[in-house]
This record gives sequence, structure tokens and C-alpha cells, in this order.
Amino acid sequence: MLERIVSFSIKNRLLVVFGVLLVAALGVRAAKQLPIDAVPDVTNVQVQVLTTAPALGPLEVEQFITFPVEAVMSGLPRVEQIRSVSRFGLSAVTVVLEEGTDIYWARQLVSERLAAAREAIPSGYGSPALGPTTSGLGEIYQFDVRGDPMCAPGTDSPDCYSPMELRTILDWYVAFQLRAVRGVVEVNTFGGELKTYQVSVDPNRLSALGLSLEAVFHALERNNANAGGAYIARAGEQALIRGEGLVQNLDDIRGIVVTTRSDGTPIRIVDLGSVDLAPQVRQGAVTRDGKGEAVVGIAMMLIGENSREVAGAVRAKIDEIRPTLPKGVTIDAFYDRTELVDRTIRTVATNLIEGGALVIVVLLLLLGNFRGGLLVASAIPLSMLAAFIGMRTLGVSGNLMSLGALDFGLIVDGSVVVVENAVRHLAERRSRGGDVPAEVRASATQVVRPVTFAVAIIMIVYIPILVLEGIEGKMFRPMAITVVLALAASLVLALTWMPAVASWVFRKGVSEKETWLVRMLSLMYEPLLRRAVARPRLTAGLAAGAFLASLAAIPFLGAEFVPRLDEGTIAIQSIRLPSVSLEQSIEMNARMEKALLERFPDEVTTVVSKTGRAEIATDPMGVDVSDVYVMLHPRDRWRRAKDQAGLVAEMEKVLRDEVPGQNYSFSQPIELRTNELISGFRSDVAISVYGQDMTELKQIGDRIVSVLREVPGAADVKAEQVAGQPYVRVIVDRKRIGRYGVDTQSVLDAVAALGGHPVGEVFEGQQRFTLQVRLDEKTRSDVDALGRIPIAAPGGALVPLSQLAEIKVEQGPAQVSRERVQRRLTVEANVRGRRVGVSICQNPPSPRYAAAELGSSAAREPSRGGRPTQLGRDSPRRRLRRAQLRLRRGAHRRLTPSRTPTSTARAR
Repeated sequence: MLERIVSFSIKNRLLVVFGVLLVAALGVRAAKQLPIDAVPDVTNVQVQVLTTAPALGPLEVEQFITFPVEAVMSGLPRVEQIRSVSRFGLSAVTVVLEEGTDIYWARQLVSERLAAAREAIPSGYGSPALGPTTSGLGEIYQFDVRGDPMCAPGTDSPDCYSPMELRTILDWYVAFQLRAVRGVVEVNTFGGELKTYQVSVDPNRLSALGLSLEAVFHALERNNANAGGAYIARAGEQALIRGEGLVQNLDDIRGIVVTTRSDGTPIRIVDLGSVDLAPQVRQGAVTRDGKGEAVVGIAMMLIGENSREVAGAVRAKIDEIRPTLPKGVTIDAFYDRTELVDRTIRTVATNLIEGGALVIVVLLLLLGNFRGGLLVASAIPLSMLAAFIGMRTLGVSGNLMSLGALDFGLIVDGSVVVVENAVRHLAERRSRGGDVPAEVRASATQVVRPVTFAVAIIMIVYIPILVLEGIEGKMFRPMAITVVLALAASLVLALTWMPAVASWVFRKGVSEKETWLVRMLSLMYEPLLRRAVARPRLTAGLAAGAFLASLAAIPFLGAEFVPRLDEGTIAIQSIRLPSVSLEQSIEMNARMEKALLERFPDEVTTVVSKTGRAEIATDPMGVDVSDVYVMLHPRDRWRRAKDQAGLVAEMEKVLRDEVPGQNYSFSQPIELRTNELISGFRSDVAISVYGQDMTELKQIGDRIVSVLREVPGAADVKAEQVAGQPYVRVIVDRKRIGRYGVDTQSVLDAVAALGGHPVGEVFEGQQRFTLQVRLDEKTRSDVDALGRIPIAAPGGALVPLSQLAEIKVEQGPAQVSRERVQRRLTVEANVRGRRVGVSICQNPPSPRYAAAELGSSAAREPSRGGRPTQLGRDSPRRRLRRAQLRLRRGAHRRLTPSRTPTSTARAR
């Protein structure tokens, strides 16, 4: 069979050449269409369910929203994990499904269950919705909308731009157009102020006029609507009837009548307080370069799209939008994935070109025939182009792992043997005569089977990688697919292209001679070979000794899941006390940005800090946490450090000295986002403790932190902040409300008015903004003033809130994390200066020491609930599993059978 392929190729040279040229043309086309990214997308198959409940605290969110959503999702087919975070005003549930599940089928299943979840959630507590169809590599383009001049904080003037105006421009003009770009699934907005029409009510005026908040709600709802009256037929025509009663502006709202006194005097909204444009209560902000707040847009790519093309299309669309913006408004991009992709592809391309050139030079030096060397070298680009066709067909993207895996030495192996044997046969032909095609056919027939078996054996080596599953499969399978495709193409070329073209380029004959390099190597190799053959036992012993020595060195090599890619941007996570306000976080971020820009002028170009969560809370952080993006200059400009690790160490030192009171964790944007989406954690190593008692979970977490800080290589060790959030609790006294005849909802409506009670919408053309009622600033900032809020009782009497409920201040949880349908606390750490595998495997805390550190009760019953994440089926995975087992036997125990907190060590 193989011999027939060779004979056919030589007889039909033109057909072979045409076929190869056609494949090359298709390969060029496939290369242009090939999805390009910096690294493979290893995000697991997951669907986020997000629910906004602006008035609820973490415990209420967990009880009324998160748990019902988890309950209906737990029965879905192919579900591997359900985890959630409940924070003030937000529930984020992540449903992780088995690898290979179609993402759109998964979203359909989850969407069908949302109907049941909505029925289980009490009315008015929010409606769950699916998060965008994106992945860890989805945030491809980020920009801020700037105004010149900007209004000073706390001021509003038509001569400057406020954060509210810029946010409106971003939401209703820029984002609308960017969502139409092919490949963009969502444009998330972060920072600025969401515009609302706000009625700020003074409780003292309500009391003086004998009115309640319910009357204000009712008046606004009844005086802001349109109606249709069908039509009137007249003279053979029909005239449509429209009743128009929508408020158009602030004056319309001010003039709404709430009630009329007995003397006929109307009491209007303006008599009860002020009506203004005001920002909605927010839990997120963005600052940049220490110059104050910024309004940021984040273009999110649809999963599976080409990030390079989508980012380029977004950039082109923004160039179209810029000239149409209001005077003084500009768009400035600070993060463009194209830059990282281009830099990575340039690195890969440079390495491939240099490697290819080196292979060609070596071929010319060893073959001693210029035509033969070029013929063999042609297998490199042709094999790559053929591989591109397969990659495009199989959906494999071009990235650092897939393209960087190509080995030109392996690709030309078969062609070298075929061409070298043809040169030898043709040189011998000169002495005995013969037909060139016949000699090439004879020479290729001699080696066709060994060549096929040799290349096939190399391809078989990659089969174990092809069957990897989970994250390791997504990371390494593209590499194996690319190599196998290139090797298969090289084998086909060796059997067809090489004999066909060799019979033509060598038609005038060829002389075989050893090059000077081959002669030199032979002089060294032949004596060594004779000695090795003469002493077989010694030779075998030396080989076995070298092999054993290499095995002994393995434990000291360390282990990393994948080499860390230099993204050109540092992501710093700054963590403050849970009780911190948004304003204080903004001020600390501004100090941090100024410190980085002033102390690292040759390394840092710009610094952007994102505090809390965006409009679409795919990353549910609180205002106590900020993600700080530090964009860097090219490395040849750096002066304070030679590499990124050194720069991180310098930055950490500066920040701890100049901006104390925060914990810092250093990573990179893609790395940070991917880690969080895959496992819910943002660090290299995470230890999870499970249970129901939040206080006990925190105590265990603090003890684990003290143990981990003694492990060499552990950095940025921190426990999840679950406590320390101040609460003002308004507890309804049912006996008192029964005495006054007041229902619970009337009391709760007054509480809701502290944050803003929506009563309708105001339309400005296509734009719509919430109309809300809120108690005035003085009442919102004074706990004692809360007790004086009037509540209407039957008969018209007004009762102070303090007479109907108990108001007290106490501490509570800042967030509630859940996994496996129980509460979870996580201790996280990064690894710096050592390999992840070394830090975990060589330095686990001893069981006896860890149990002593966690307390005597920590050693009562071993945990059987821990489940390690998948890290591959190689020796690093086994070492990590052994380390996790040792950690579970030591630092992680079930405290008591009744409370059943358990723990799991996870690593990436």
C-alpha cells in the first residue's frame, strides 16, 4: 500500500504538486480564520445565575434567594458543582456542569429551572437572570469615558461633566452601539453614578402635615402613567385615543398632589421634601491614576469567538463613535487584549522562524546538498498550513500552547530520511546508470515503512494527552492535536511530495559527499561507538545510572500546572475591613494609584482600580475589595526591577509602607479571572472549610492562616472575610403593631425608603430612569432619626417607628459563601519564589502540629467530604493529591459530628 502511494506520486507529479498547492492555499485561508488568543480558554462549562435585591443583607439574600436557586438547580443533569456568594443586595450562583456539555444546552436547562426559582423567591426580593455567555478570557477591551472639564466631587453644573452624565452617555449611547459588534455578548458598565429621579422626603414634614410614606408612594404611582382608549370613528376615518399623564421633568414631579386639606389647600410633593436627579445606591466605583472617579466600559466576548478579531472590531467601532460624542467627551482605552495576543503571537512566530531557520541550516550542513536541503525544508511550512486546516475544522485556537508546541525537528524527520536515501541512490546511479524516477522510487520504497512506523510512534506518544479531561484537557489537548496534525501532514508529504519533487529537482543527477561537519562528527563518534560496543555492560550500567539519577532529581524540580504567561499587566487585589465605606475605599485607591505612578514612573503607564461590583455582577465583590490593574511599560524601560517577580516585590514593599491598612494579593488579569471562574478562588492554593456556624468557621480559618504563613513560598495568605459588617437591625414588635393596628409591610416600606423605594420610571425619549422615594440625607445618617419616621395607623394617626420596632446596631456577616449546599469559608494563598507543587508537597504542615494549632477538637474525626480539583493524571497530580490528603489529615478536621464543618485543599 505504501509503495503504491510512492509510485503513484512519482508517476503523477503534476497532480501531487497541484494537490499540495491547493492544500497550502486552504491552509493560508484557515490561518486567517483561525481563532487567535494568548492562552487556551480553560474555563469550565458553567452558567451564572445573578439576582439583584438592593434592600437585602447577606443573610436574607442567602435565605430568600440563594438557597431557593440552589435547590432547583441541584437536580439538573450533568451538574458537577453548585457554588454561590450572597452579599448585600446580590446573589450569585454558579452552576458548573461536566466537561463536554454544550454551553447553550446548559443555559437552556438552567433557564427552564429559573421559573421554579422565581416562584420560590418572595415577591419584591428580585428576579434571577442568567449571566452573559462569556468565559475567563471574555473581558477583551476596557475603556473609560472622560469629560473635560470634570465637575468637582459633590457639584453639578452645566459647564462640566459629572460621573452621572458620563454614565448615562456610556449606558445609553456607547454601550448600545458596541453591543451590536459581532462577537460582543455584553458591554458591562463599572463606576460612575446611575441616574435616578429622586424624591427625598423629610419625616418631620410628613409628621407636621399628618402624612405617611404610603401616601407619597400612592400619589407618585397614580400620577405617572399613559393610557390608550382605542379609537373614534369619524367621517370614514379612525382617530386613535391617547391619554398622556407621564411626568416629563422634575417640575412635573414636584407639582404632584399628595392630598388636599379640608380647606382645599393641596399638599404637593415639593412640600414634603426635595426632588432632584440623584445617583442610585451603588456598590462599586472605578478610579484611575489618582485623579478621581472614572466611568468604565468592559466589552465582553461571546464564548468561542476570536478575541483578536472581536477586540479589533470593538476598537474600530469606538473610533467611529468618538467623533459623535458630545463636546469634551472622549473614550480612552486602557486594556486591549489585542496587544497581549499580538505580543504572544510575535513571540511564537519569532521562535518558529528561528527554529525553522536553524533546522534548514542544519539540514544544509548535514545533507551537503542545497537542493535537497530546501526540498526537506519545504515540509515545515506545508505541514504547518495543513495543520491549520485541521485546527480550524476541530475548533482549536492558535495560542501559546498550540502553536508553541510545534517541533520542526520532528516534522522533517521523515522527509530527511526519504531525501537523504534518494541522494545516495542517485549518486550510485552515476556509476551504473539508470532512470532518475526509478531510482527515486526504489530509494523511497526502501525507507517508506520505517519512516511511517517512526512517525506513527511519535504520534502515539501524544495519545495520553488527547484523552485528558477537565481543565488539564483544555490546556494540553490543543497542543497534542496540533502536533499530531503537523506530524500526520509531514508523513503524507514524506510519502508523496518528497518523492515526486525529488524526481524532478534531481533529474540532472546528484553527487553524494560528506560535509566537513559530518566528517568532524564522525571522527568523534566512531571511536566512542567502538568503545561502547566493546564494553556493553559498562555502557548499560552508565545508562541505567543516568536514568536513576534523573528519577532522583524529580522531587526537587517542582511542579507548575502551566508556565506563567507574562501578560504585561499586574492585577493587585487590595482587601480592607468589611465595614469600610465605598468613599473610604475610593480614597485609599487614589493614594495607592498615586504611589505606584510616582514611585515607578519607568515601569507603570496607568493604574485603574475597580472597587466592588459592576452593573452586571459577574464578579461579586464587596466595596472592601478592589481589583487594581497596573499597566506596564515595555520591559526594556524598567529600572527598579529586571523581571515581573522583582517588580511585584518592590510594589508590595511600597504599598505596605505608603498605604497601610490593606492586604495585597498580586496576580495578572487573565490569570485572576480564570482562577475565579474555574474554582471560585483567586489564588494559587485554596483551603475550604465547610459548616453552618459562621463564627466557628471564622475561628478555624484564622488558625489555618497562622499555619500557612509558616510554609516557605506561601504569600498573600488571607482568610475570606465573613464577619465584621455593621448592621442596623429594625426588628418589628408584633405586639406593638397589633396594638396600633399597623401591618408589618407598612414598617418595612419605611425601612426600604432608606435605600430608595421605586415608584415608577421617567422617560427621556428612548432613555428611561427610575423614579424613587428616599428619606432625606439627615435621616439616613442618624440612627436616632430612624425612630422618628412616621408610620400611618388606621384612622389617620401617625406612630413613630421606634414605637413599632426595636432598632439596634450589631455586627454580622459581610458575605456568605456556599458550596455543596452548605456554607464555606476559604483560606487562600499565592506561591512566590517557589513552584506550586514544591510548596504544597514538600512543606505541608505536620498533622500533629496543625492539629495542635487548630485546637484539641480539631483532631476528633477525619474529614471525608473533601474533593480535590483535577490537575492532570501525571505525577504532579499524584503529588498534589498526597499533599491534600496530608493537609486534610492535619490542618482540616471535622470539629464535631453535630456541626460537621469539613475542609478541602485546592490548588492550581
